[in-house]
Amino acid sequence: MESSVATVRLSRAIVPLTGNANDHNELFEMIGNAPIVLIGEATHGTHEFYHLRAELTKRLIVEKDFTAVCIEGDWPDAYRVNRFVRGTNDDREAVDSLDGFKRFPTWMWRNTDVLDFVGCMREYNDTCRAPRPKVGFYGLDLYSMYASIEAVLGYLDRVDTPLADRAREHYSCLDSYASHPEAYGVAALTGAHPSCREDVVEALMEIQRSAARFARLDGQVAADQYFYAEQNARIVARAERYYRAMIDDSVSTWNLRDAHMADTVERLMLHLASHQGPTKAVVWAHNSHVGDAEATSMILRRETNIGALLRERHGHDAVSVGFTTYSGTVTAASDWHAPEERKRVLPARPDSYEHLFHELGVPRFLLPLRPHRPHLDGLPRQLRERAIGVVYRPQSELASHYFTARLMQQFDAVYHIDLTRAVEPLEHSERWSSGEPPETYPTGE
Repeated sequence: MESSVATVRLSRAIVPLTGNANDHNELFEMIGNAPIVLIGEATHGTHEFYHLRAELTKRLIVEKDFTAVCIEGDWPDAYRVNRFVRGTNDDREAVDSLDGFKRFPTWMWRNTDVLDFVGCMREYNDTCRAPRPKVGFYGLDLYSMYASIEAVLGYLDRVDTPLADRAREHYSCLDSYASHPEAYGVAALTGAHPSCREDVVEALMEIQRSAARFARLDGQVAADQYFYAEQNARIVARAERYYRAMIDDSVSTWNLRDAHMADTVERLMLHLASHQGPTKAVVWAHNSHVGDAEATSMILRRETNIGALLRERHGHDAVSVGFTTYSGTVTAASDWHAPEERKRVLPARPDSYEHLFHELGVPRFLLPLRPHRPHLDGLPRQLRERAIGVVYRPQSELASHYFTARLMQQFDAVYHIDLTRAVEPLEHSERWSSGEPPETYPTGE
């Protein structure tokens, strides 16, 4: 009886999505003038999450003057998209600008929903007029060590040949591991190969010492080009540390990565503000990155994330929005580097927030979590929550994909889409194209 009463109370707190612009008004009132909005996803392969995230972002751009879209993707690959949407490179079509996303999992950013959004960004930038600045597209991740090395050297070859030669010498320390950077970490920590730490840090510092000189070359264009190159040099230094930490139990690679992404958001906003005025950024990443880690079982492993770091630094000026689903299909792989598949998502466990939301009987809704209202008393303080990344293993779903969370503290608002479908990759593997799994798919019980 108590559970039934709590469910009725909770049903009064939700905002059913009807498909019109007013669906999101309560969220936008909550956002107010906040300069940072983090929009998550419960999987890396759900169409509805990508589509709704894009729709919210377009509204943030038009109504609240957001000018930076920051994704859980690599800086060089995203910067190619950035140049396309700003009309400053040779890519003729939006699909061409996504060609840089070749690292597994390609479907995360090479999919039809991202393609549509990139096209909309280019159209917006082509028609916007000063004083409104153009909107940019940026990557936050640190996996692009060798692509970033190439970008640094390409920049230095144009502006300072002697410095390019010295940087090339520093980076040669990493040449042997271009195909398998994770092998560098093993070799460095076991003594099979010297650590390249001092080399990559020195390359970064030499570029930073030349910052003022490079920025004077051609005004704002030069400043942007320097920032791009300096960020790539920073990525090389962070990635070198990350790969060494992969086999060092005393260092959390998760924390290194999320600290780098949070720092990149702030550095990018400062850079853009220096020549276009106050800047607002929207972050696209998995729920596990944008929800506050301190409100989940991640805290037991002493893990933090972008959401926790930005909330600590900016308070309510960083608004975090999560997504959940009960069942459907998802684009995911069975193992790392395996082909993408269209997999069936098992119905959520009875002890999860997803199952609770399913029991409300509303196909799609927004649940604002701030400020606290009496109807939210129907929301359990803590339940399990599901997280599907690029790999989905339904046979071991409880161990592989569930964690405990306190939703009220984790997010400022949550969207629930009860039945979802797989995001469509621009290129289909045979396994993806063959259709959904058969009805004999494991139940996960």
